[in-house]
Amino acid sequence: MFALTGRKRGRARQPAAADLSEVEAGLVLPRPLRRVVRFAVSLAVGRVHIPRHAGSFAVVLFFAATGYYGMALGGHSHDFAQAVTSAGGFAIEDVKVSGNRETSEIDILEQLGLDGTTSLIALDVKEAREKLAKLPWVEDVSVRKVYPGTIEVVLKEREAFGIWQHGSDLSLIKTDGSVIAPLRDNKFAALPLFVGRGAETAAAEFARTVDAWPGIKERVKAYVRVAGRRWDLVLKNGVIVRLPEHNVPRAMQLLSAMEAEHEVLERDIAAVDFRLEDRTTIRLTEGAVERRKVAVEQRAKELKKLADRT
Repeated sequence: MFALTGRKRGRARQPAAADLSEVEAGLVLPRPLRRVVRFAVSLAVGRVHIPRHAGSFAVVLFFAATGYYGMALGGHSHDFAQAVTSAGGFAIEDVKVSGNRETSEIDILEQLGLDGTTSLIALDVKEAREKLAKLPWVEDVSVRKVYPGTIEVVLKEREAFGIWQHGSDLSLIKTDGSVIAPLRDNKFAALPLFVGRGAETAAAEFARTVDAWPGIKERVKAYVRVAGRRWDLVLKNGVIVRLPEHNVPRAMQLLSAMEAEHEVLERDIAAVDFRLEDRTTIRLTEGAVERRKVAVEQRAKELKKLADRT
């Protein structure tokens, strides 16, 4: 079997009128410009049909483009987009919020700046997240559009670890010591109270140390940071336990043993001092001192009488 090959024959394409004029003039245009020239010649001789009202449409389009360009220069393009898309049925009508325990929905709506005509299409989700992240309790937030007119907001809020008293101010703090918000009510009254300068940053570590002695921990009313170096425990009955700067577990273990054997924390004392490693000092209350003085004097009189009899 043999294959036959040959050249494709055909009539040469006759040059168009524009091509003839170019050839006659001795001018050859680049290929991309030839179509433009041919269209211009056809438009000039009336071979191109222009739809009715095309001119009016072009004028309207020109003025619309000019107006939008002016609004863009003046910073009003966003407002224009809001109005157009809201009128088209994309106004935000519902905001669904989840994960909020301390953050009110009113605060969320205020941060979003919704006014009833805000367009879902024109809403900037990134900007909305940044605004909501500024709320005191918000640790993380996601914002999602649900067309045609709903926003879903999911919050992750900060966890309050304790209350920090600095001066006369009370603030809720996280475990790392960062302030969440001022304390406004008694809702968090059960949280541990840490008092003093620097107490907020050292609170979590010290609280973990005290956790090993739950019987003492449940008696504590406040943890007081002293000179940024050590802690005092203020008990609910008014007794102050002065802990050392170092080796706190040893002092806590000794206090626990004293309480188990002698119920020292139920006695009429003002303070138990563990600051010196080689001794423990117990200070009585003023009333206890007076009673002890009277008892000592009475005991001395009895001993004197007994000596006189003998």
